[in-house]
Amino acid sequence: MTVAVGLLVAAGSADAKYRVGLSEQNPALFSSPLWQDLHLKRARYVVAWDWNITGQEREVAVFMDAARAKRQAVLVTFSAHRGCFDGRRYSRARVCRPPSARAYRRAVRAFDDRYPWVRTYSAWNEVNHISQPTFDRPRLAVRYYRVLLRESRPRHFRAMAADVLDTSNMRAYLRAFRRRAPGRPRLWGLHNYQDVNRRTSADTRAMLRSVPGAVWLTETGGIVKFGNSPQFEYSLQRAANRTRWMFRLAGRYDRRRRGMRSKIARLFVYEWFGRARGARLDAGLVNPDGSARPAFSVFRRFARRRR
Repeated sequence: MTVAVGLLVAAGSADAKYRVGLSEQNPALFSSPLWQDLHLKRARYVVAWDWNITGQEREVAVFMDAARAKRQAVLVTFSAHRGCFDGRRYSRARVCRPPSARAYRRAVRAFDDRYPWVRTYSAWNEVNHISQPTFDRPRLAVRYYRVLLRESRPRHFRAMAADVLDTSNMRAYLRAFRRRAPGRPRLWGLHNYQDVNRRTSADTRAMLRSVPGAVWLTETGGIVKFGNSPQFEYSLQRAANRTRWMFRLAGRYDRRRRGMRSKIARLFVYEWFGRARGARLDAGLVNPDGSARPAFSVFRRFARRRR
């Protein structure tokens, strides 16, 4: 999940510039002394598409109002009904069925009516991941993007097209999406966890070759721990090292290079607060109590260098 931060950061060359943000769901971010000291202005927030009919209005309001009070530019990303993925498969329960175009439109309008100051929306989170009903249905992802795009014109916000994870199906999914998408989308999202945490670049480069315009790294970061994988056992130092690579990788492609159809224009680091030691996934820049981890020092150094 996710929040974003705004400043100009360069990693790799003197004139390399892209905006940086945090992806975080916890509104306590905005009262964190370490965060306040960074003077960041961008955040990413993931919202279940049915947020206003499942009793989540208060939770959303607390986060969005806190972000507004701190003058954050929030990228809002819609996602599946909460609790429909058990770590292995997406539930077939009635409540987990993906929304129709009409239901999705109502949800978008309700959110934008409540928070008209939001200027960028992503149609659906991680469309090519098994945790989402769009996983093997690019037509469905296009349907939601089409609705969002139509709403964006009279409401004056930007609509992000496919927001993908760098898994093995990414390229095929993007091809299928682009064949069906209306017009020529110029704003895309990528979660390049594999490249960042394996110190590679192939998936990031593949994305930049595949789509025109601008790519936002809408969720990325150095992983402290992931599942029971021996490769990603709990390690604060490894996460700091991978956070350093994340910035350097983004700095390579923040302007269009030969063979690339797009460039990296935003980077949202996931996430601010870490988890308890036994959590399945931990990518926090700070500990659960808000104290700094080694990755935070890397983040602060790269941010301040080009602010």
